[in-house]
Amino acid sequence: MFYLFFLFIVTERIIELTIAKRNERILKAMGAKEFGVHHYRWIVVMHILFLLSFAAESLWRGAELSPWWPFLFSLFIVVQGLRVWTLRSLGRFWNTKILVLPNAKVVAKGPYRWFRHPNYLVVVLEMWLIPMMFQAYWTALIFSIANAVMLSIRIYTEEKALKSLTNYSDQFDDRPRFLPFRPVK
Repeated sequence: MFYLFFLFIVTERIIELTIAKRNERILKAMGAKEFGVHHYRWIVVMHILFLLSFAAESLWRGAELSPWWPFLFSLFIVVQGLRVWTLRSLGRFWNTKILVLPNAKVVAKGPYRWFRHPNYLVVVLEMWLIPMMFQAYWTALIFSIANAVMLSIRIYTEEKALKSLTNYSDQFDDRPRFLPFRPVK
């Protein structure tokens, strides 16, 4: 079971990187500007280390499923649905990099109708769910903390770039960042 699941995760990441590269070419040809170049490499390193840590810790523990795996896997499936919905909603604007097309209208459909960063919510949940399914508790803890640090930098950079070049403030200042039911400050 572990090897199939790990293969699925890696394949999913490769497909996403392929889509991101295609979208990057399209957006840059349209005049998009890239932001956050310096921290992006650390995000890549973190995600690679996450996968390696997840595999190593899971295998070290015998790659046994958690007693909670049916619940965790159900949540994982819901998160994958949110991932697909998010990617489809952004279309060519979805990317792993921060690419902003000047004067473009930001996407405000799909899950973006309710909150600003559904894609980052997916990543936060996956960093916890994936290792927990195979009892890789240290991986879940360490990379959830590392991801929180990275996202604090990433979201600040992304929102600053979007506010400077698009209608982001008009569209999203009244929406919460991650949870649609959280009161806006």
